[in-house]
Amino acid sequence: MGVAGATHETQPRIRAVLRHLGLSLLLANIVPSVLFYVCLVSLDVWAALVAALAWCYGAMAWRMATRRRMSTLLVLTLVGLSVRTAVAFASGSTFLYFLQPVLNNTVVALLFLFSLATARPVVARLAADFFPMTDDIAKRPRVERLFWHLTLLWAVVALGKATVTLWLLQSQSVVNFVVFKDTFFLAVTVLAMTVTVSASVWVARKEGLLRRSDARQPSTRRARARVLGARP
Repeated sequence: MGVAGATHETQPRIRAVLRHLGLSLLLANIVPSVLFYVCLVSLDVWAALVAALAWCYGAMAWRMATRRRMSTLLVLTLVGLSVRTAVAFASGSTFLYFLQPVLNNTVVALLFLFSLATARPVVARLAADFFPMTDDIAKRPRVERLFWHLTLLWAVVALGKATVTLWLLQSQSVVNFVVFKDTFFLAVTVLAMTVTVSASVWVARKEGLLRRSDARQPSTRRARARVLGARP
């Protein structure tokens, strides 16, 4: 009885998983991109670099101060922006700042692809950011296949981002580059996230890893009440 209750308590609801996922993306990707664009248009590109980086350090400090679990996405964004900003200021060239994502996405894609040959693809390592993952859950056949396919998906997404970024960088002005790149990245990311979440929810339901929605509970209670009331 105690084990069953404990297992039930560790099963999150879909809304909780999606809320956690949305918060991670908001802090690590959406807010820095919006800050960068606003400062780029209203001030200049150097202010935009500092604003995006300052946000990431502030978000990291807030998580540490409130003793929240470190987000892998936020750490990766922070490291990437730190390196890009340092190179840009050291060289005095913003072109290198915008070129680095091409190299970064290419490296990320290669890491994702190479990890497919290992026991733990990259997505398996990131899964704990969004779901209370245990070794038992991670080793289930359906879950392992899910991690493998999602790792391949995000490798293709990274390669696509690198290709489009390089093309835009060579053909557009700085402002147009930022607008078009962010719009494309957002569309591709939303599509990939939709596929990721849909596939993950399907597998989680098949494996019994998600709790039923609270919305179903009142109707269940009413149905039970009617049955009990009908008894003699």
